[in-house]
Amino acid sequence: MLTIYGVYRSRAARNYWMAAELGLDVKSVPVVQARRLADPFDPKAPLNTRSPSFLEINPLGFIPAIDDNGLVLTESLAINLYLARKHGGPLAPQSVQEEGLVTMWTLWAATEVEPHSVKVVLAYDNGVETSEDGQLTLRLARRGLKPAFALLEAHLQQHNWLVGDRFTVADLNVAEVFRYAMTEKELFDAAPKVAAWLGRCQSRPAFKATMAIRAAEAS
Repeated sequence: MLTIYGVYRSRAARNYWMAAELGLDVKSVPVVQARRLADPFDPKAPLNTRSPSFLEINPLGFIPAIDDNGLVLTESLAINLYLARKHGGPLAPQSVQEEGLVTMWTLWAATEVEPHSVKVVLAYDNGVETSEDGQLTLRLARRGLKPAFALLEAHLQQHNWLVGDRFTVADLNVAEVFRYAMTEKELFDAAPKVAAWLGRCQSRPAFKATMAIRAAEAS
């Protein structure tokens, strides 16, 4: 059985969504981010990213991590590429060319998009979005995201999906990175194809089921 370490209110949501798309049986171990706890080292603290038992899984202390019948992997986007490759089906690349494109889009999201989009979501998570520093952070993040939105908008002028003519793990991975920027309406207003594509990704039953569990999770 696939074990996913991490709460749904984290990057682990990407892996829970992927597992749901694939119809996998999953054991969920709800590891909480240490930054969300007053004292992660308190003996009564819930299992978190600084807990010794979790650090045995991922010594870097980040979620998510998975254990797939003894294979331990970290890095959420790489985990999804692995799951697609292992289980196949329409979400997986169907040729070496598609595999190259899936990898390209995933690495692009990780290196060119997420460094900016994560600043957006953290500003809101930390409740500083209306402060002077928070507003500066959001302005700089939007500036950094504009080229990515423009590139994806141009691609979607000619295609409904990122790779081939179907929803794939590339769409899932990139959509999860763009989800962090959903508060920034002006970016999506300027890129209607991106907004429509993200809506298609998020209309999938597996995404809705994952987000329902996330919403019910303790904040």
